[in-house]
Amino acid sequence: MDKAAFMAKFGAVFEHSPWVADAVYGMPAELSDDASLAAQFESVFLASDPALQLSTLKAHPQLACALAAPVELTPDSIREQSDAGIDQCTVAELAEFSRLNTDYNEKFGFPFIIAVKGRTRQEILKIFRERLDNDLKLEFQTALQQACRIARFRIMDIING
Repeated sequence: MDKAAFMAKFGAVFEHSPWVADAVYGMPAELSDDASLAAQFESVFLASDPALQLSTLKAHPQLACALAAPVELTPDSIREQSDAGIDQCTVAELAEFSRLNTDYNEKFGFPFIIAVKGRTRQEILKIFRERLDNDLKLEFQTALQQACRIARFRIMDIING
């Protein structure tokens, strides 16, 4: 697969961060194997400069933000949040997401990141509340792992349809 095709296919697996796919392109791998390809993406991302990692974390949307304000979400983010039922929040849930988003961003300096696939909005809210108690070092690592998990799900979806 040439670079343009690879970037078109995998450039968006890390939110607004095509630099990860660019770094992975050309590395020896079985491109049809979602597990090895996802592992390469994860390895590149986790080995990158912390400032670059932070910029990728900051590129993630806030949860339920599409309901609260008109913002641009990637098609993947829209689908993932919708599949988790976040687009069906009650007024109280939307208010809680908004408050948690603000509190989290103020404390950590980047949006709350969680792979929502397979989770309900109630489960996500519970985890959101719990992670607010983390310190910055733990939460940064947790956010990196969740960004990798999101990318892994996206790679699996691309390869497996």
